[in-house]
Amino acid sequence: MKNNLGYLLKEGIRGIFLHGFMSFAAVCVTVACLLIVGSFSVLVYNVNIMVEDLNKTNEILVYIDSELPDAEAKSVGTQINQVVNVHKAEFVSREDALADFVEDHQGDEAFSGVEASDLRHRYKVTLTDNALMDQTVAELETIPGVAKINAAFELAEGFSTLQNVLHIASIAVITVLLVVSLLIISNTVKLAMYDRKDEIAIMKMVGATNAFIRLPFVVEGFILGMVGAALAFGVEWLMYNALIGRLAVVDTLKLFSFVPFTDLLTPMIVTFAAAGLFVGVVGSWTSIRKFMNV
Repeated sequence: MKNNLGYLLKEGIRGIFLHGFMSFAAVCVTVACLLIVGSFSVLVYNVNIMVEDLNKTNEILVYIDSELPDAEAKSVGTQINQVVNVHKAEFVSREDALADFVEDHQGDEAFSGVEASDLRHRYKVTLTDNALMDQTVAELETIPGVAKINAAFELAEGFSTLQNVLHIASIAVITVLLVVSLLIISNTVKLAMYDRKDEIAIMKMVGATNAFIRLPFVVEGFILGMVGAALAFGVEWLMYNALIGRLAVVDTLKLFSFVPFTDLLTPMIVTFAAAGLFVGVVGSWTSIRKFMNV
């Protein structure tokens, strides 16, 4: 067994250097395809996080019964926070509400006589999942002391629709890119196999089994796939950090917030390794089939 494994590894490595140009082409195609898929994936991931952050800014205003004393008004917040879908409930007193109101209506004499007693205590509530806003508002309305709720249902529905469209589009595009990448890599491997068809024919004529012929090519494909995946991962890391650095200079308003690449390290390593393994092994295994019937 050890001799067989050693032979397969030796032949796989020998094949890489024996047909250096085709091996180089296969690695380059693998790197290019994985960079396209990886770049699109991290872009979709960051856009999805940005949409989620925007979604969390869609607050619900829960107005407290004006007849409740201040202490009881504040105690309502405990019950609000116990609602399952509530992410955070921030208490806003009458005085704070008045200060915000005055700031928003500076210079408007029509509101100059508004006093704190004219306003209600309230809570600014953000939800974990705005898609469940209807159910959450219904639960909040049952809490004693809640007088009125102001919620932007249309805005929440718009964010939910955007996230759903983004998920569907990302899955569709990534799937298409993976299929196209596999086809391109498979064709590249087929060219390499065509260059070695005489070698395969000779091995068949001297009595070598299909598995004996095929496995060194699979090992070669595995090595090329993993080398391509490692190079693509390194280039992706460099490109991502360069993009973040460039955005930090250009985006002075901080409109775009990309997560550090270190936060994506584990899933990206797993994804690139799995993709490199798949395209290398599967591409070699399927491409050699047509050359086995000699």
